[in-house]
Amino acid sequence: MTPIMENYLQNKEKLLNTPVQYLKGIGEKRAQALEKIGINTFSDMIQYYPRRYLDRSNITPIKNLKVDEQATVVGKVQTCGIKKGARQRFILLLTDETGFLSCVWFHQVQYWQKRFKPGQLLAVSGKVGYFGGKQIIHPDFDLLSEESEDLTDDFLHTGAIIPIYSSTESLSLVGLDSRGFRRIIKNLIKNHTDSFEETLPQSIVSRNKILPFPIALKNIHFPENFQMMQQAQQRLKFEELFLLQFMLALRKQKIHQQQSGIVFSDVGDRTKLLAKELPFELTEAQKKVLKEIRSDMKSTQPMYRLIQGDVGSGKTIVALVTMLIAIENGYQATLMAPTEILAEQHFLTFRGLLADMDVNIQLLVGAQKKSIRDSVTGQIESGECNIVIGTHAIIQQNIKFQNLGLVVIDEQHRFGVSQRAELFEKGENPDVLVMTATPIPRTLSLTVYGDLDVSIIDELPSGRKPVITTWRYSNKRPDIYKFVKSKVDEGSQVYIVFPLIEESAKLDLQAATESYDKIREGIFANNKIALLHGRMKSEEKEAVMDSFKKNETQILVSTTVIEVGVDVPNATIMLIENAERFGLTQLHQLRGRVGRGSEQSYCILIGKYPLTEEALTRLNTMAKTTDGFKIAEVDLELRGPGEFFGTKQHGLPELKIANPLKDSSLLIQARNEAFRVVESAQQKNEIIEMVERNSFFQNYKDKIEMMQIG
Repeated sequence: MTPIMENYLQNKEKLLNTPVQYLKGIGEKRAQALEKIGINTFSDMIQYYPRRYLDRSNITPIKNLKVDEQATVVGKVQTCGIKKGARQRFILLLTDETGFLSCVWFHQVQYWQKRFKPGQLLAVSGKVGYFGGKQIIHPDFDLLSEESEDLTDDFLHTGAIIPIYSSTESLSLVGLDSRGFRRIIKNLIKNHTDSFEETLPQSIVSRNKILPFPIALKNIHFPENFQMMQQAQQRLKFEELFLLQFMLALRKQKIHQQQSGIVFSDVGDRTKLLAKELPFELTEAQKKVLKEIRSDMKSTQPMYRLIQGDVGSGKTIVALVTMLIAIENGYQATLMAPTEILAEQHFLTFRGLLADMDVNIQLLVGAQKKSIRDSVTGQIESGECNIVIGTHAIIQQNIKFQNLGLVVIDEQHRFGVSQRAELFEKGENPDVLVMTATPIPRTLSLTVYGDLDVSIIDELPSGRKPVITTWRYSNKRPDIYKFVKSKVDEGSQVYIVFPLIEESAKLDLQAATESYDKIREGIFANNKIALLHGRMKSEEKEAVMDSFKKNETQILVSTTVIEVGVDVPNATIMLIENAERFGLTQLHQLRGRVGRGSEQSYCILIGKYPLTEEALTRLNTMAKTTDGFKIAEVDLELRGPGEFFGTKQHGLPELKIANPLKDSSLLIQARNEAFRVVESAQQKNEIIEMVERNSFFQNYKDKIEMMQIG
């Protein structure tokens, strides 16, 4: 043992923080490979949980082996050696009291020649074949000790429930496939069991009937049986979900403890005028949500509410009514959007709806000229500006509001907790309204938005027909264009959207521009066509969109700058090129740009042959349903919760084993426990101290304080 390792072993806390390169069987090269997947310490390694298991726990006598079935056999090496011929191979003859089994290796025959010798006790696992007798090709194996009274300690790759770990090409190259991980983790558990102490208060362990942490940790990697494996999974999932919900409970408690929220008592003439002059009737769902918001705004506690609604459900108008109420009570309001394009679209929409009212509305984005930016920031600080629409630029340190009373955050899932908190800090406990057009199943909303009160707009405006959606391979483009042409000649307007991905933005923009030129020269030569993309100047984009809204342009060729916020009721066709390159949620957002009038609308997806299995799933899902919640569930299955939400953006720790979608009942149990614990100051502090001192919770230490901000 090295002096460095001896030093780490002197206390348990140091051991858990030991850099992986000093652990037995790793070294510098393997440590570098492990670092790429987030494994840096002993604690990280021991929390690298198996992704699945193989059942090799049942040992089968050779005479009972069946061809084409997986089996585990224990026997002695009778003979072994290299057999030459057209294909050189190493053959080992294994025998037990019931018969003989051949084990064959076609690679590294010289290595296997040195590895085995007659008389060894061996366990082998694999698929049974038949070639002049029963055989297993390239079996997994364990060398067993005849002297051991209990052979279970010898089973690492066979004769037990075997853990399978995720690996990568770079990990496999340094010997860290599943076999390598099993060896290293088995050694850590065997030699350092005493270092694993209970990580939750005993009262929580007992009340929720979960395994003690040390037993769970051992059985998650090397289960005694399937029942213990399942109990270990339940314990570790519960712990992750409990800590996640505990942080959200802390944040919600912090919000509700702030009794100095603004009371917005009045609804003034401008709000009433907007409601009267809207060119449409608010849906019952919108009215219900506005009633919930109004109740929050009259309260002495700050509002902290999420509006969740599908594309086209009318979240934006609800946000505008809320902002008008704020300014009519003498306060400023701001809306933060994730992109400049979306911020600009909101600005244009709001400016149009408020054109006849005495409301100073300003746009604040990073790309503005310094003179314009200075003018806007001056108006914000003086209080002259009533409503500010912008991007992350709003939360910069030099932006000062005179009396910010309401914060609205659009597309909330694209912002983090810390950014939400920074905007909150711009006022004195302002009300906060966050919006998302990404439908989220309830259990997942409890995970990411567990600190918010939730309102759902689950109704589309009356008279709208479901968008007919279909997909075709690119060889059908001429037929598709003929259909589109017929609809344009009948008076419809069309979006033709091309992908624009950050990694290939230059090539994508070139492709979109070239396609625009071809479209103008082909079947649509006599139609009015315009091009819209993100690199155009704001005034250019505004002119293009204004022309399209006025029906002066029939076909808008665009990158995804029209993804959210555009409302042109006469646009009835959404044609998406290279649809396989878009995510499912993004496709659903784009489809939401049509179907906003009374005419039948269409969404046509063009894919490039051949499509991957995942791309086929996405396109088929779009064709089958317009239900945003169903689409979100498929998207979650394809991408997983972490990627779906961008967990790191939310300031939440990565989940190592729990899946809120699949473990919904456990999530509710953990949430109830977490919110119960937070009510007791003693228990709350006990958990916080526990997280602070335990290296297994490194993921959570820097999150606790963040969750208690404002």
